[in-house]
Amino acid sequence: MSAFDPEGDDWAGGWILQVLKRNHSDALFKWLPLEGEGWFSAKSEAGIDYRSLQKALLSELFEEADRITSASLRRLAGPEAEDRGYVYFSEVQSIPGLDLTTLDRLWSAYSQGRFGFSCQARLLDSLGGRYDRLWTRIGWKNDGIWTRYPKAFNWSLEAPEGHMPLINQLRGVRLMDAILNHPALVSRRGAKPLK
Repeated sequence: MSAFDPEGDDWAGGWILQVLKRNHSDALFKWLPLEGEGWFSAKSEAGIDYRSLQKALLSELFEEADRITSASLRRLAGPEAEDRGYVYFSEVQSIPGLDLTTLDRLWSAYSQGRFGFSCQARLLDSLGGRYDRLWTRIGWKNDGIWTRYPKAFNWSLEAPEGHMPLINQLRGVRLMDAILNHPALVSRRGAKPLK
């Protein structure tokens, strides 16, 4: 694993770790002495421990990872978001950029680059910023009908690119737009904000 940077998100490193976990979990602990909790750096400005997220992603337990991500976003948005059970778009700007970047990096690293906020932003940009097209492209809407959570979602690497993590699209595009246009994620992509 010396060829990979624990501060980065090279999905080849995540893929190697997942293959080891699936086929030779004893060998995995050579690199992950903490019971397979993760190899990638997972820093938090808010003091959140992302080991459970990294462990779920490493184990390809994507539904669990999505729930952890959602809970993390609520915690990052503050006590009111935690109490109500969801994040308002207006709360996103106060979310520490380091934490959003960590969430994005981990999803990317453990999905062969198929999932994460940066992936969703790239797809949205390729669709001319049209959310109505994005929902279908990432499998959140089929034949004009919203995909039912959680059973109708595909919780595997075979899911459409950009399928995870889920953002509550029923609240409209504003929350997702605020996340994808958070300055830290825009900087990470090396792009301009999405229109």
